[in-house]
Amino acid sequence: MTKKKIWLIVLLIGAYITCQLIADVGATRFVQIGSQSLSAGTFVFALTLTLRDLIHKRLGKEWARAAIFTAALFNIFLAAYLWGMSLLPAPVWRDAARVAGWNAIFALVPAITIGSILAEMVSELVDTEVYSLWKKYCSKLPQWTRVIASNFISIPVDSLIFCSLAFSIVPTVLGAEGAMPLREALTYAAGGQIIFKALVTVVSAPLIYLIKD
Repeated sequence: MTKKKIWLIVLLIGAYITCQLIADVGATRFVQIGSQSLSAGTFVFALTLTLRDLIHKRLGKEWARAAIFTAALFNIFLAAYLWGMSLLPAPVWRDAARVAGWNAIFALVPAITIGSILAEMVSELVDTEVYSLWKKYCSKLPQWTRVIASNFISIPVDSLIFCSLAFSIVPTVLGAEGAMPLREALTYAAGGQIIFKALVTVVSAPLIYLIKD
């Protein structure tokens, strides 16, 4: 294997896992875009689907699957590490308000963390299967259609699983306050999250041409 190929593989997988971690941290922060309220991880997550497509195209289906499960393990480690850091006492000279602010940001909410990681795993595996089928049966169509087809199916899967788990099912099981009824959580998912992820997919789809089969 040439040095160029080694760098390409490391770059692809590294970028994919990094974006997954960024998306999970971003999922704990909600922003308002116009009339839509959505997690900040929305802007990065759709890009991870396209990066997964690049890994799939260059290295194959099993490499893509391995990257998905590896990213999930690193996400679990990140969440556990940040949660553990939030439990450690701060130095007496450290401003208490800043410590509380750090904990509020980086001690990831359990429901959101669980929902985000599970939603990513399922949707990325769905993306893998759709990409494989599209490449097999629609090989004569332009390559960007692989990205659009696989992402446009996996994006709703991700949003519906994430919102149902993070806002309804997991908070209800944990007995947390503010748990939404399942129907309300699913309705929420059908709004801005899916729309913005779809827009990111359209913009990032041409990246598929940067990688050779």
